Amino acid sequence: MSEKQRTVSAPISFSGKGLHTGVNVNLTIYPAEENHGIKFQRIDLEGKPVIPALANNVVDTSRGTTIADKDAKVSTIEHLMAALFGCGVDNALIAVDAPEVPIMDGSAAGYVKAIEQTGTVEQQAERVYYEITEKLSFSIPEKGVEIVAYPDDHFSIDVNIDFNSRVVGKQYAVLNDVKDINSEIAPCRTFVFLHELQPLIDHNLIKGGDLDNAIVIVEHTLPQAEVEKLSAIFNKKDLSVEESGYLNNLELRFENEIARHKLLDMVGDFALIGTRIKGKIFATRPGHLANTEFAKIVRKQIHKDASKPKFKYNPNEEPLFDINKIKKMLPHRPPFLLIDKIIHLTDTCVVGIKNVTMNEPFFVGHFPDEPVMPGVLQVEAMAQCGGILALSTVPDPENYSTYFLKIDGVRFKQKVVPGDTLMFVLELAEPIRRGIVVMNASAYVGDKLITEASLMAQIAKNRK
Repeated sequence: MSEKQRTVSAPISFSGKGLHTGVNVNLTIYPAEENHGIKFQRIDLEGKPVIPALANNVVDTSRGTTIADKDAKVSTIEHLMAALFGCGVDNALIAVDAPEVPIMDGSAAGYVKAIEQTGTVEQQAERVYYEITEKLSFSIPEKGVEIVAYPDDHFSIDVNIDFNSRVVGKQYAVLNDVKDINSEIAPCRTFVFLHELQPLIDHNLIKGGDLDNAIVIVEHTLPQAEVEKLSAIFNKKDLSVEESGYLNNLELRFENEIARHKLLDMVGDFALIGTRIKGKIFATRPGHLANTEFAKIVRKQIHKDASKPKFKYNPNEEPLFDINKIKKMLPHRPPFLLIDKIIHLTDTCVVGIKNVTMNEPFFVGHFPDEPVMPGVLQVEAMAQCGGILALSTVPDPENYSTYFLKIDGVRFKQKVVPGDTLMFVLELAEPIRRGIVVMNASAYVGDKLITEASLMAQIAKNRK
């Protein structure tokens, strides 16, 4: 069953501190059109620059994920990105008046609650998924960091963490269904080890950090002077610390909240792939660097696979249409009938096959000593496949013909020679209206894209 893209039903606004800058931030999530994706806009900067939320735009992963376009940056976006993902939001414009999003309570729960209360709306365009088809991985061996993805029919994540901490111990968290993100993963707060605090302060970070938006892990008993120092940093007079545990005796929301928060960060960073994925993810000691580098690997694979056909031709399988059925549908006849089989046909897509042999009549005159199939005939063959798709939408196709009105964007990437088997894939670019059919057409030999074009045709009744 296909899924549609979604956006928020109305603008949703937030105000709060930035974790590292400490400045007050105003942020609004606006609805966006289909295929817009998630984009951030720095409305406080000249020109109000827009930054697409994509892994390629990540410029920093220290204590959070930062994206940038030229001089415009937005930091600590991972919790908001996870909330949008968990709420099923594919398209949104996020206007922010500071270089960082509000940290809220250190989790994604506040964002999720507001989005759920406002609601989302279904759009017309199909939601796109990328299916992992082969093992993909990223690792930092010296740090014991590894992320591996395997093919699966849905998205899931298994996370293992081990910081050599007697407080945290070894923890494990799992996400088997995206529907569980909002209730099981989104409430989990960011964390920091006490020994990491001073370096962060020295680097002018966590100005907005406090015990209301972070879990502080304490490994050892603290001297009173250290407790007083922490009280001043967090502006809490009644600060208390046990021998080991969590600063101010904080109660965890889940026994494995630390691992779950790592999973939350992974969801937010993986949203930067720009499309939802289907695959089984195993992660050991993940972090923003590993997450976003893995997201870049997936994006590269998506780009690589974009040129591969979505269908495979198996000559041993019975075709939907053999040459005789094709002749009943189309008015073309040899030597101008240029497709041999139809192997796939739906309301929106058709796939046809042409076996190119040395006996083709056009090879007699088209470079007989170096035979090459003319490009115009490749386009004609794609058009004939498109005719099958178009005529399959009328109840009596034998009484109709298709006449092509326009051919755009034709690109020939490699020559076609005797012995090649051409596979044509044509998909509707938009719904058929008043007999006008617009299709995106591609021709492949094996896994190689050979020719592509955009075709427009009209379905017309035959004169008899």
